[in-house]
Amino acid sequence: MRNRYRKGVFLAVYAKSRTGKTEYLLLHRTLHWRGWEFPKGGIEKGETNKTAVKRELKEETGLKPAGIIDMRIKGKFNYPRKLADRPGIKGMEWRLFLIETKKAKVRIDRLEHNNYKWLPFKEAYKKLKFANKKRCLKIVDEYVKNHLSKTGGMNSPKILLG
Repeated sequence: MRNRYRKGVFLAVYAKSRTGKTEYLLLHRTLHWRGWEFPKGGIEKGETNKTAVKRELKEETGLKPAGIIDMRIKGKFNYPRKLADRPGIKGMEWRLFLIETKKAKVRIDRLEHNNYKWLPFKEAYKKLKFANKKRCLKIVDEYVKNHLSKTGGMNSPKILLG
């Protein structure tokens, strides 16, 4: 069997704090590796990007999106080793989505994660382990500052996919 990439989504989730500052949601991963990451996951057979984004957000955080923007950024990474639960898969080919939500207590999936944090950009950037996720956070933070801060965010419950 030829090794292939699993199709997936990265979810850069943000909310406004009580003081109006942008904070990003990071999850502390414990399955397959340890460290801080965005919510993410694979696209299941028959799913669209939009349905995968909504499902992964709910599964990994219990949160609902107020808005979704397809950032039109793609990438891929290799898994550090063969994973028994993913035979024939050598890594993930992902697409980045920006998710606005209300800042709330997160209901994490204990199989994959053991903690979460809402953090301002600089703190979130320091916690992320992988360069591709750091790059994605920079991109979405610039977008939030330059496009969404001027308009007051996404118009809830508008879903923006292109």
